[in-house]
Amino acid sequence: MISLKSVLAKPFAKRVYKSVQKWANKPIETQQKVFQDLINGAKKTVFGKDHDFSGIKTHEDFVKRVPVRDYEAIKPYIERVVAGEENILWLGKPEYFAKTSGTTSGVKYIPITKPSIKAQVNASRNAILFYIHETGRSRFVDGKMIFLQGSPVLTKKNGINVGRLSGISAHYVPKYLQKNRMPSWETNCIEDWETKVNAIVEETVNEDMTVIAGIPSWVQMYFEKLQQKTGKQISDVFKNFNLFIFGGVNYEPYRAKFENLIGKKVDSIELFPASEGFFAFQDKQNERGMLLQLNSGIFYEFIKVEDFFNENPKRITIRDVEVGVNYVLIISTNAGLWAYNIGDTVQFTSTKPYRIIVSGRIKHFISAFGEHVIGKEVEEAMKEATINTNIRVSEFTVAPQITPEKGLPYHEWFIEFENEPENISDLASKIDVALQKQNTYYFDLIEGKVLQPLKITKIKKNGFQDYMKSIGKLGGQNKVPRLSNDRKIIEVFHQLNLIK
Repeated sequence: MISLKSVLAKPFAKRVYKSVQKWANKPIETQQKVFQDLINGAKKTVFGKDHDFSGIKTHEDFVKRVPVRDYEAIKPYIERVVAGEENILWLGKPEYFAKTSGTTSGVKYIPITKPSIKAQVNASRNAILFYIHETGRSRFVDGKMIFLQGSPVLTKKNGINVGRLSGISAHYVPKYLQKNRMPSWETNCIEDWETKVNAIVEETVNEDMTVIAGIPSWVQMYFEKLQQKTGKQISDVFKNFNLFIFGGVNYEPYRAKFENLIGKKVDSIELFPASEGFFAFQDKQNERGMLLQLNSGIFYEFIKVEDFFNENPKRITIRDVEVGVNYVLIISTNAGLWAYNIGDTVQFTSTKPYRIIVSGRIKHFISAFGEHVIGKEVEEAMKEATINTNIRVSEFTVAPQITPEKGLPYHEWFIEFENEPENISDLASKIDVALQKQNTYYFDLIEGKVLQPLKITKIKKNGFQDYMKSIGKLGGQNKVPRLSNDRKIIEVFHQLNLIK
């Protein structure tokens, strides 16, 4: 029997789709209006006065007055907001602080205002509505839905609620979905990730789960525990499960493993949320990339990755971006972040409309020898080398080996296999060739005998989970860095005896 809820979802989805098309079809004008609204809205703030917002009329004016900053550079302003001062980065006080654990900054407090949380909630809702509008499928709204997320328990700091972004978002689930949401509030509040996942398995195993969402690595853990409990593939446990929603990392390295765990192909929707804003969502099932959210109180600037570490790299707007170029994403928002580097790199797949993919992290790269290898390139190389094979990879990371016991330096790939290759050297060779095709610097270093081809080191089963647990980052929104420019992660692997 078709419910009223699933019937009403379709006209609602159509209305939202038309509304989004209005700004998507006027991208330059939309971003210009956002820019003016942000500058006008913050003229009377401490930051606005410090940077002469009253004199800003154009993007060029903004570039001259407001330098690109990361969290460390904007921290003196944020500390004043955390201390309870008003009108520092945005008028009044923020509604929330999203608490994140930075690798270099310790705990970060990212301000979230009423308009910025509203934009976050609307974007995540719209991603599902776009899927309904495109496919005509809405029956899933009658089933149970789960988002594997951090605890929704919030604390107070000088009158401002503090929590993880996913925990804050849990307070904004629409009323019409409240009965469908899983797990229970009590289970969601469990802090220890392994205990929480076990409790979620117990609560959901006999339910009609239709939508499952979360970071792929942690959803994989949930699926594996379900399989251990039932001895069945996920599609046999949840016969109506047909939609997987994910964000935070590239799904491709996990796809083969997921399809094996699930037992069938399911539709997926990719999201690009962060504590600093909800930047994009997948608007078409058969188009590569996610629709950039140009009307969400965020003004975007872009710097070419290869220019980023120059003294004065050129900052451009969407007007001047090109398809296929790697850019560092710089944002200014209605939560009071200004010319802020969130650390992600993106690539445009289309400019009509503006769609992006996340290509990596500006801090997560290997350039120990001048090769500038980024996350997207290693993921593409892995995908190309394992496609149409029985090889299944659970997780991997890459680090440089600068001082090998013998021979030339090389890139070392640390891989946890679900299904190992018969010939590990053959796989290494295929990955290496695929990486050379994508990155001319790497190709030149191999050809010039500066580097030797990459080597693979196997990691024990659940080794990456054990690593994340050892550094207190198991579950939630935490992700294993795909690559790094040093061997700090690898040192921990050795300490924990995780090398196979």
